Amino acid sequence: MRHIMVLNAKGGCGKSTLATNIASYFANEGATVALADYDPQRSSLDWLDRRPENRPAIAGVAAFDGGLRHVPRSCDIVVSDAPARSHGKELTDLVKHAETLVIPVLPSTIDMQATSTFLKELQGVGKVQRKQVKIGALANRVRENTLIYDDLDEYLTKARVPYIAALREAQNYVRAYTRGLGIFELPEYLAWPDWDEWEPLTAWLRSARSKP
Repeated sequence: MRHIMVLNAKGGCGKSTLATNIASYFANEGATVALADYDPQRSSLDWLDRRPENRPAIAGVAAFDGGLRHVPRSCDIVVSDAPARSHGKELTDLVKHAETLVIPVLPSTIDMQATSTFLKELQGVGKVQRKQVKIGALANRVRENTLIYDDLDEYLTKARVPYIAALREAQNYVRAYTRGLGIFELPEYLAWPDWDEWEPLTAWLRSARSKP
């Protein structure tokens, strides 16, 4: 059973959107998937409640109330939506349940500064120090040809973790979320630009580079 966690201590960076889309991607690839929501706001579980019955099934786990105890044993992949403001022992405990960490960063000075502090703390977690978990960062909700995106692109290029992808700010994510769908489940004519942007991330998640 593989464990992928979307994690950043900074709130509002799009963790739930990424977690739901990663879960739906693997489900559509034929994997048996569980979506574990560690946030009591239960944004990922709310998305799952709206998921149509004719789409590939994804098991929901209220990880904020009991951790991963209720993950079905038959699962191939567990995608976890981590809560914001995770530090200290809570962060260490979260990382214990992950093999792959995906860290979204928004194009803002505040988010870049907060992520720098978070990455320093993350590098001090024992499992990370022992290289038992792989980390990838991505630029999220970006608008190309803006100065702040250029700043974020430069920041992530120089960061001490692999820079995997850049995802644009698009209404397709809102359309998908409100219907319980992933970006790959929208019509091709509508979502192909987003599919192209996701390719580096999905390729990384499928590769040995994202696995310890």
